[in-house]
Amino acid sequence: MTVMRSPTRVPSPRRREILDAAAALFAARGFHGTPIEEIGGAVGISGPALYRHFSGKESLLSEMLLDVSQRLRDAGVERVTRAGSAAEALDALISGQIDFALDHPALITVHDRELGNVPEPARRQIRRLQRLYVEEWVTVLTEMYPDAPPPRLRAATHAVFGLLNSTPHSAGELPREAMAALLHGMARAALGGLVNLD
Repeated sequence: MTVMRSPTRVPSPRRREILDAAAALFAARGFHGTPIEEIGGAVGISGPALYRHFSGKESLLSEMLLDVSQRLRDAGVERVTRAGSAAEALDALISGQIDFALDHPALITVHDRELGNVPEPARRQIRRLQRLYVEEWVTVLTEMYPDAPPPRLRAATHAVFGLLNSTPHSAGELPREAMAALLHGMARAALGGLVNLD
C-alpha cells in the first residue's frame, strides 16, 4: 500500500507546548472565549510574543487540528502495516484510538466544537486526513467482514469513534487501564454487530 503523507510539519517543542496549552484553554473556555494573551500566559510569554510562533488564533487552531489529524492517520497506517492479520490490525487501531481519546480529551472537545472556526483550506485538509484515517479502518473491516458493504463499514467506524471519543464525559470514573480495557471490549462488541446484516 502506498502511503501519501500531507505536507504538514512536525511542531517544534515550543510550538507543541503552545498548542497543548491552547487546546486545554479552548476546551475549557471556547475558541472565542480565549484571548491570545491568556494562551501566552499559560506558556510564560506575552500575548504579542505568541505572534512570533503563530499569526493568530485561527492559524493556531488550524495547526492544532491538522497536527492531530495527521498524527492519527500516520499512526493508523503504521499500526495496520505492522499487524500480522486483520484482527490484529483492528485491535491495534482500537488501542491507538483509545490512547488518543484518554490522553487528549481536550483535543476531542476542541475538534467537536471549533472545527467551524478553522479557515476553509485548512478545514478541507483536516477532513481529507480524517477520511484517509477512516479508510484505514474500513480496509481492515472489509477483510474481517467481506459481506458488509463499505457504507455500513464507514458508518460502523464513525459510530465506534463516537463511543471511544466519549472520554471527555466518561473518563475519570475508572483507572486508566480499566477504562482502556472497557472501551476496547465495547468497541469490539459493537463492531461484532457487523456480522448481523439482515
